[in-house]
Amino acid sequence: MPLSRPALLLRPDSRAVQDARNWVRSVCEEIERTDLVDSAELGVSELVSNALFHGDAPVTIRLRGTVDHPRVEIRDASPEPPLLPVPLALDDEDEVLLTVGRGLSIVASVSEAWGADLDVAGKTVWFTPAAEIDEGDGVEGVITGPAGAPPKPERLGSETVEVSILGVPLALYKGFEHHFRELRREVRLLSLAHADAYPLAASLSALFGALERQLLDGLGHGQLSGVIGTASNGQRETADLHVRMPRSAADTVRRFIDMLDLIDEFCRQERLLVLARTPEQVAFQRWFLGEYLNQAAGGRPTRWSTSQMTGLR
Repeated sequence: MPLSRPALLLRPDSRAVQDARNWVRSVCEEIERTDLVDSAELGVSELVSNALFHGDAPVTIRLRGTVDHPRVEIRDASPEPPLLPVPLALDDEDEVLLTVGRGLSIVASVSEAWGADLDVAGKTVWFTPAAEIDEGDGVEGVITGPAGAPPKPERLGSETVEVSILGVPLALYKGFEHHFRELRREVRLLSLAHADAYPLAASLSALFGALERQLLDGLGHGQLSGVIGTASNGQRETADLHVRMPRSAADTVRRFIDMLDLIDEFCRQERLLVLARTPEQVAFQRWFLGEYLNQAAGGRPTRWSTSQMTGLR
């Protein structure tokens, strides 16, 4: 059964660690995984401490995954990756030095899998608690996501088309971006932690990687994000977007539309751990992405309106 508990916002003080330990213990008991309580509490203690000392507020904790493979996620607003643990010499007698890097070593010892997923807005450090604590070095952590600035777009080439997307509702577009990020992160973490149990996640993660670079170029992502970022006090509700895209990117967009519909079906069957899109989200995304297909084929722009909702199943 998929898990998606609401995130808990942690207070930026000494009580945060105890709050997080109490929360994760309660959640483990709620899903009847008391065998994971000790590992979950230890891992949460270390990761929340790291987020408070080395990350940026806000710091949140949440539970994702499934009852069989629950995943604890601690998120903060710093995009700086955590330092992976380094084995220390057994004869090192300096107690101060012995504390350096030990936090993530402890996480490694109480996890079936763990890592960090970076993005431009911060990072999510996650772990799947193990039923038994490893007395050795534990499992190796994996860092995913961009390590720095986003990749520069490739040259469009000579075969391009001017695309105008008119009346883009910024709230719906921001929701589109959020859904995309959540889905991309979910399939990536599932494929890293439990590829055997979720082969679909591994396949979708590979497809996301193949499509993302082309979509960043073809969809004018940076331009629209800039428009959203400069909207003052949320008073700007719509924007017109004008971009040039490779005509060949239409095939990428078409594949992406098909993939979103497929993912919705898997979500409804509880084979993925994000919510299926609402009818409004489906309508907006079909219109938004469809404008690229329409205009690449020589059609004229169609401004967004609520009538786009008509005819949805």
